[in-house]
This record gives sequence, structure tokens and C-alpha cells, in this order.
Amino acid sequence: MAQPKITSVTLATLPTPLEAGGKLPSGANLWIKRDDLTGLGVGGNKARKLEFLCGEALNNDATCLVTVGAAQSNHCRMTAAAGARLNLPTHLVLSGVKPKQLEGNQLLAEMFGAQLHHTGLDANDWTNLEAARAELTEKLIRDGQRPHSIPIGGSTGVGALGYASAFDEIISQCETQRFVADAILFTTSSGGTHAGLVAGLIRARANDPQKVLPKIIGIGVAKGVALNTYRVAELANESLTLLGETVRATQDDVLIDANYMGSDYAVPTQAAADATIWAAHRGAWVLDPVYSAKGFSGLLGRDANGEFNADSNVIFIHTGGLPSLFVMH
Repeated sequence: MAQPKITSVTLATLPTPLEAGGKLPSGANLWIKRDDLTGLGVGGNKARKLEFLCGEALNNDATCLVTVGAAQSNHCRMTAAAGARLNLPTHLVLSGVKPKQLEGNQLLAEMFGAQLHHTGLDANDWTNLEAARAELTEKLIRDGQRPHSIPIGGSTGVGALGYASAFDEIISQCETQRFVADAILFTTSSGGTHAGLVAGLIRARANDPQKVLPKIIGIGVAKGVALNTYRVAELANESLTLLGETVRATQDDVLIDANYMGSDYAVPTQAAADATIWAAHRGAWVLDPVYSAKGFSGLLGRDANGEFNADSNVIFIHTGGLPSLFVMH
């Protein structure tokens, strides 16, 4: 097998814990993969992606980082934290207008030294947000910089490598704790986390065809790429190529449940609010209303619909999002 043509930098505190979470209403065993505890800039799933994305930036002799997201983007906050750790100036292209007082992720991002560029665009206007990122990137190049420009969510084949590795980490932890996982559920929007997990699954399946491996279930919380199974498979295959693998994912390997999104990204749902309380009361797991709570509401909803039983072991990847809880609405 070819050696991976990839470089990473250490930004996250790994491995994150895999905690026993008691019983779901069906009697299934719940496990929580605590990727809210990755450490970088208050933690969250993006730290795994940023280890590879920033490795790529350093390989390219980047002089700064650029990325884009919603006003309270966890990815943007964590990119700012990575920039601080690596001494790379960071530019964040954000939805909405600049508030009178910075809160939540924006407050932290500025504390980490990032420059915030508010676009006035809606949080779900991904096409124009990405166009704004491209425009800023070109301006920085004209100004003599070498920006490493990262799309929404860090969702590239390189970024997805973080969750190909995380899949192996989860399976190893299941073996250590002597159980076989039936399903891994998580929130998906830009598709990078999902693609990485699929790549990890495909690689593991190829290496040991007899091994029982979990179903990968993404709970979609945004329209567009997150609901595009072809795009997720494409990203997974980019990661597999980087890993030197010849096996490939297909759209049949990508399962996205969009029934818990509500009307669109960042629009609250009652199911997510209920899931937030359930998780807080049951395990003191702190979910955020935009992202992780919608994913967890999907897990509870699928459990209520009879997908799991008392013999099942179900893992939920807690992707973080704590800072957005402290934003006034």
C-alpha cells in the first residue's frame, strides 16, 4: 500500500473519551463519543479536521488562514484557535452583520486573534458565503499573502482524514470496552465528518471483510451538500485516495436522515430543544440548538421509531458547540 501523502499537526487532545450513556428508551445501550473534549479553543469535532488542514497549510508555506461560516460557526472559532496555536493570522468570513457586542464563538474567535469579516448574508446562504471567502482570498493574494483558504466546515478530502482516523479510534475503544457498535450517529451539515467516517468504514471493511462494523448514520441539519449523498461519497473517496487505498465508497454507503432538520440550518426545532434537556438531565451532556441537539434528536427519534432494541449499542458523536449557548437571541 502506498504511504499516505499527508501531513498533520497536533492540535487536538486525543483520544477523546467514549462514555457509557445508560439506556435509551428502547433499552439500547447509549455511548457518547466526547469530541466536544478535543481541547482546541474550547473543543469540538473540527479540531480533528484542522490537524490535517493546517498540516496542508504549513506544507504550502501559508502566511495566513481563511475560512467561512455562519455567525456562530464552531468551525470558524476553532480555525481561529488553530491559527493562534500555529502563529498564523486568521480571517473569518461570517454571515450576518457585526453585532454591537461580540458573543459566543465570535467573542472567542476575536480573543484568539482572528479578523472577523461580516458579510450581512444569511447563515444558510452557503453559495454567496463561499463566494465571499473566494473574494477575500483573492484580495489577500493581491496583497502579497499566501492564504490557505478552507471551505465551510473544513469539508475537503484532506479535512475528512480527521474522521477516517476517528473511526479507527472509535472501533479500538469499542474493542477495549468489549462491545460491538451497531450504529454511529452524528450531526452532518457540510459533509466532512460524515465523509471521513465513511472512508474509515470502507477501509476497515476492506482490511477485514468478516469484521462486524457499525452503520454510519448522519442526521442532516442543512440543505445543500449535507443532503447530497454523492458529494459525501466523493469526499470519502478523496480521503481514501490520500490514504493510498484503492477501495471506493458509493452513494449506497452514505445514509443521511433529514427528518430532524426543521425548515433549515440554524432554525430551532422543538425536538432539538427536547433532546437538549434529555441529554442534560441524563448525562450532563451540553448540546447546542443549531447542530448537536438536532443530531441527538435524530438519534432519539430513530430509537422511538423502533430502529434499536435492548441488544443494540448506539454511539453518538458529540461534536461540541458549547459557546453558542451563551448568545442572546
